Amino acid sequence: MLNSIVNDAISEANLSLGDLDAIAVTQGPGLAGALLTGVSFAKGLSIGLNISLIPINHLEAHIFANFLADPDLNYPFICLLISGGHTQLWLVKNMGIYVLLGETRDDAAGEAFDKGSRILGLGYPGGPQIEKISKNGNPTKIIFPRSLMGSDNLEFSFSGLKTSLLYFMDNFQESKEYRLADVAASYQQAIVDCLSEKLARAIMKTGIKNCVIAGGVAANFCLREE
Repeated sequence: MLNSIVNDAISEANLSLGDLDAIAVTQGPGLAGALLTGVSFAKGLSIGLNISLIPINHLEAHIFANFLADPDLNYPFICLLISGGHTQLWLVKNMGIYVLLGETRDDAAGEAFDKGSRILGLGYPGGPQIEKISKNGNPTKIIFPRSLMGSDNLEFSFSGLKTSLLYFMDNFQESKEYRLADVAASYQQAIVDCLSEKLARAIMKTGIKNCVIAGGVAANFCLREE
């Protein structure tokens, strides 16, 4: 599979393997099996082509991918990093100079979407599945908990939200009053409210208005609308 993916990428870029000067590969953090597979493949390719191998931090890659969309992005900026395994707020002062402002105490936002999707009987990955069905739902129909919103910190918690959804679905029956789309939309809104509120709080605390979002969950339309 990796051979096919690399060949497709090279072809789409109108290049050949001989045109490469170096190979960058994610070294972590992440799932051990996936990292080992990727690093082993990249090492073999770099040895075969006799070119440099550059290890990349997964989280830094998420943060600095924003420069692809906005090359003029200025330091310092606040980054809300939200993925399947991480939910963090970073103060990015410069390349390699970061201050962690807050992070999740339990589940990441991406995990909350994936686990919530499974509870709702939807597919994987959970974020796109919940977002899709939520378009036809009422996000204010059900009031799910927003943890740590009353405390003056920049930490997150989504385990209570997930448990609340689980208990709600134990007795759920589709009806005119409560549709599955309403449940999904309300659950999604609870996650988005937590993320957007903490980002706004980080901006207020630091006085830095320049902010970006990064990671897979950043693609969520509801979050972008906020």
